[in-house]
Amino acid sequence: MPKGTTEDVRRQNLAALLGRLYRGGPASRSSLGRHTGRNRSTIASLVFDLVDLGLVFERDPDPAGHVGRPSPVVSLCPGVCAIAVNPEIDALTIGLVGLDGGLRRLIRHEYARIPTAPEVLGITATVLAGMQAELDGLIVAGIGVAVPGQVRTDDGVVRNAPHLDWHDEPFGEPLAALTGRRVFVANDAALGALAEHDFGAGREHAHLIYLNGGASGIGGGVITAGRLLGGMSGYAGELGHVRVSSSPVVDSAGIAGTLEAEVTRAELMDALRLDRADSGQFEAALLADRTEQVAAIVERQLGHLGTALAAAINLFNPEVVALGGFLAALQAYHPAGLEHAVSASALAPSLEGVRITPAELGANLLMIGAAGLAFRPLLEDPASVAG
Repeated sequence: MPKGTTEDVRRQNLAALLGRLYRGGPASRSSLGRHTGRNRSTIASLVFDLVDLGLVFERDPDPAGHVGRPSPVVSLCPGVCAIAVNPEIDALTIGLVGLDGGLRRLIRHEYARIPTAPEVLGITATVLAGMQAELDGLIVAGIGVAVPGQVRTDDGVVRNAPHLDWHDEPFGEPLAALTGRRVFVANDAALGALAEHDFGAGREHAHLIYLNGGASGIGGGVITAGRLLGGMSGYAGELGHVRVSSSPVVDSAGIAGTLEAEVTRAELMDALRLDRADSGQFEAALLADRTEQVAAIVERQLGHLGTALAAAINLFNPEVVALGGFLAALQAYHPAGLEHAVSASALAPSLEGVRITPAELGANLLMIGAAGLAFRPLLEDPASVAG
């Protein structure tokens, strides 16, 4: 039972209710009472407060199949949104995401060369200025930025993003100054974990590991007890740099024998004789090719992936391990091979009940994750929207 002042209790109750709607979707008052453990009169009062804050609305339910007076259905207001930003080596993607996880708008700005951090800041500010008429009248929780690199989350400084060639680049505070909005910056794979926890393979689970493989390397994120594990400065979850072999081959950080060094999309692309392919085309080509060469590469990469996953399972004791990008294709090629590789190095009690599965959210994952980062303060204290 929440403890503290009456106002503290109210804020915690509002957070519990809004969090349930955020992750579970529209629900009746009676259902919200069952899931949050609050009584009928408390739920009615909390819903009234959330309606007054402009965060939810109520509607009458479908009367079919109900006996007596049905409970009103509570839904998140469509006008509560966050802005998501993802700078990559070939394009800047900006999205407008609703509190319900729906992608309202997507803008992709391609560039001919890898931009500097100040250039991305300028492009982002210009795009958002052009969206101002669209944003008027909405409750915008803030801007979430997903960066492919290590980010100091306290102030949004990008410490090391090797593929962008950004090092110790201020990003959060300058973007806040340019836009007049709250800005939150974090590693892209960590935000992928957040999205999968809220809306994907980790729904209804408090402990999740997310590992993604892309053209630029392997990144990961960890959810423990329902919260994104950041560590002291926000650098936690760099599972791609876990050492899995004695090979001299180095990863993007110059570290030899790591998961990112040993398990690469580029090697598979070469074996499949593919120059370019989206994730769907790549997976289809991989699954169709059962030649000895490709099978040998997959077997070796699955062995290294299994070693890294076993180490993560031993460390974090998850319920779900979600694989994104080409890692999901590797698992699909030989599921039993990955299962064997993981079980060979994982502690048996830690492995009990763990489900290793493809990530569910697909192409919109980073937009949803970045927006989720911006929504966090609102979800923790819904009354703050009034401030």
